[in-house]
Amino acid sequence: MSESSPAKTMHFIREIIAEDRRSGKYDGKVVTRFPPEPNGYLHIGHAKAICLDFGMAMENGATCHLRMDDTNPVKEDIEYTQAIQEDVRWLGFDWGEHFFYASDYFDTMYELACTLIRDGNAYVCALTAEQWKEYRGTPTEPGRESPCRNRPPEESLALFERMRKGEIPDGELVLRAKIDMASPNLHMRDPVLYRILHAAHPHTGDKWCIYPMYDFAHPIEDAIEQVTHSLCTLEFEVHRPLYDWVIAACKIFPSRQIEFARLSLTYTVMSKRKLLELVQGRYVNGWDDPRMPTLSGMRRRGIPPAAIREFCERIGVTKYDSLTDVALLEHCVRDELNHSAQRVMAVLEPLRLVIENPEDLPAAVFGPVNPENPEAGEREIPFEAELFIERGDFEEVPPPKYFRLSPGASVRLRYAGFFTCTRFDKEADGRVSAVYGRFTPMTEKVKVKATIHWVPATAAKPVEVRLYDRLFSVPEPDGDKEVDFKTYLNPDSLKTVTAMAESSLLEALPGDVFQFERLGYFAADPDSMPGAPVFNRTVTLKDSWKVS
Repeated sequence: MSESSPAKTMHFIREIIAEDRRSGKYDGKVVTRFPPEPNGYLHIGHAKAICLDFGMAMENGATCHLRMDDTNPVKEDIEYTQAIQEDVRWLGFDWGEHFFYASDYFDTMYELACTLIRDGNAYVCALTAEQWKEYRGTPTEPGRESPCRNRPPEESLALFERMRKGEIPDGELVLRAKIDMASPNLHMRDPVLYRILHAAHPHTGDKWCIYPMYDFAHPIEDAIEQVTHSLCTLEFEVHRPLYDWVIAACKIFPSRQIEFARLSLTYTVMSKRKLLELVQGRYVNGWDDPRMPTLSGMRRRGIPPAAIREFCERIGVTKYDSLTDVALLEHCVRDELNHSAQRVMAVLEPLRLVIENPEDLPAAVFGPVNPENPEAGEREIPFEAELFIERGDFEEVPPPKYFRLSPGASVRLRYAGFFTCTRFDKEADGRVSAVYGRFTPMTEKVKVKATIHWVPATAAKPVEVRLYDRLFSVPEPDGDKEVDFKTYLNPDSLKTVTAMAESSLLEALPGDVFQFERLGYFAADPDSMPGAPVFNRTVTLKDSWKVS
């Protein structure tokens, strides 16, 4: 994440910025910005934009601003503003002193709007929303001019002032740009610049009752901050002519808007509106539910920020929309955690295993804390005549190519030795209740095809484990606009079990991530109590997802 980092994959935005610096455009300066609207929590799609905005600045020894695009007080909240700052910091980026609110510039925006009116480039319009739909035209037919379009500038200025003073009800008047009602781009057909909203603003309070539209506010915000490269997602490409028109008409700093394809991820929805629907409908347990694609949810799930940054670098930056397989993100998570996560053994569905020759047992065995980091040393694991193994590691009648325990079969007990099954007990309902057999030390040669994990029956401790899986059961849950995306919610996206684990797990602190050997990576939940941690499954050891 510095200029000394390994070479990055070249993409068109890197090329544009490099060429602008070579040519001396903007005097060789680079200023970017990340401008989220504080109307929800950031998600993995925003992470791509964050990594690009801050990354381009860092690579060029420049600055990236963090700006709250707070032009719609009805949907915005200070909670979201605080969460956005926390998420950006967690992802590994810092804006320093360059933190701004769009609402800080409302006075300037108002004055520029008045200038547009005086110059004959804007007018106050009384058409209702329904009337405007008729006047606007269609993509194949030009629009008609509003009866208010040629209103004298002095009259529009007076009405605009009355709008600002709160004398006009919501929806009765708007300020429109005067551009081209015959433009093939509907966004250029006299778009709304200001609307009336008698609503308190989280940052400015009751100072304003008129608020600028995003397309008018955004280029002004960029210009005031002298942003050189205004990077945004592809859906804003059709808005760029209006962005440039505002800059030219207002005679302000000529920021350049550049669009790139947004991130679309399988088994995920990215719409903040839909994510809010999941939260408000209690389909999930809040914005930071580990099943959510929000950065707060991913943090709670134990996903390291370095894995997200690597994922964003790998998917690249293009000008065309595509669907990225969530398996790539999961691969990046595994790759990162493999080097950092401490190893432990835990059994999610315990089955009792009894060793019938206890005289041959060691008192303890030793396993690596992390085999990727020999300097981390070893951990001591008590060993005894009764162990717990995974129920799935024993089959009374093994299927083909099943190499774990079954009557007469042998396996390696991780770090300890070998075990050969001699018999087993069953309960009245036919469920196996215990497996018996003989232990053979590691010093002897026993031919086996499988190694299973275990925990000592008396020394192991119970811990709560939440087995999170993908929230949706189909790759594109919002792909069919005729079907409610919630139809595809995965009913098995969360299962809670009481696992038996190495006693050291009781010392886990919130946020600590471990590899449960053979099972996956698990993170201690922030709500964990001292001595009673709760673990969230971060990701399995391999992609075991199957759609039934």
